[in-house]
Amino acid sequence: MDGSSSLRDTVLIVDDECDSLRLMSNALEQAGITVLIATSGGAALKLLAHIRPDLILMDAVMPGMDGFETTVSIKKNPDLAHIPIIFMTGLTESEHVVEAFEVGGVDYVRKPANIQELLARVRVHMAHGRAQHASVTSLDATGRLMLATDTRGRFLWCTPLAERAIARIAPGWSREDAVLPLQVRTAVQRLLARCATEGSVRIEQSLGTIELVLVAQYRENELLIRLNELNPGEHAARLKLRLQITEREAVVLLWLSYGKSSIDISDVLSISPRTVQKHLERIFEKLGVETRAAAAAIAIRAIDR
Repeated sequence: MDGSSSLRDTVLIVDDECDSLRLMSNALEQAGITVLIATSGGAALKLLAHIRPDLILMDAVMPGMDGFETTVSIKKNPDLAHIPIIFMTGLTESEHVVEAFEVGGVDYVRKPANIQELLARVRVHMAHGRAQHASVTSLDATGRLMLATDTRGRFLWCTPLAERAIARIAPGWSREDAVLPLQVRTAVQRLLARCATEGSVRIEQSLGTIELVLVAQYRENELLIRLNELNPGEHAARLKLRLQITEREAVVLLWLSYGKSSIDISDVLSISPRTVQKHLERIFEKLGVETRAAAAAIAIRAIDR
């Protein structure tokens, strides 16, 4: 395990210009930030119905619903209002700066963007956003079942969805308890003992299997563990019905939502990585997304709905 790794931040870029999208997404990805993309205001709102990024980079001028209208819609939604929005304006569009702040933007950058300045502003405003909005709530809004322990496996915190999953193993358990249930505590100890060679362990139960996956060392003495509730048959059926995709696409998307790579999915389903990629391309098109992270977030919410 790399002690320097951390939970990846997520930024949504809303821009209709391909060159601008490519420049900014490459820079953010190279800085270790997960990038979601929307090429219109409507597409951004559709994506935000399923996932909560840490920050939004919003182009001011776009065809149809522009950045200002989109921001007004975002700020009207209590579940989205906390997300910091940085506006991107052209060098000659100084009048847009005032409007950007009036509709709820926290900052602005000039286009074409200075990449180092952009990264600095993104980092600052994500940090401020987290200070104003509890990090556990933010994680839960993405549909993630996250558990944090110290390096000895002692319970620190978990998201509400993870609390519900653990309570299904040990009825009556809650986040207010200082100690994890014995079955979960034992699984965590096994996970930490073998993480160098095997990054997950499973808890088998009558209603399904819970997989614990070590994500990263978040702070000096804080480990993040993702919980996957594995019930492939039922979950794939939900995805097929709720997202209007084919049975095969639902299975591929399901394993993607479980955090599996394309190679892992090809092994599980006994198909080639190329076939997995073709399925993913069709899935992205049907869901109106462009990245694995966005598709996985939609799947997680659909399964839990």
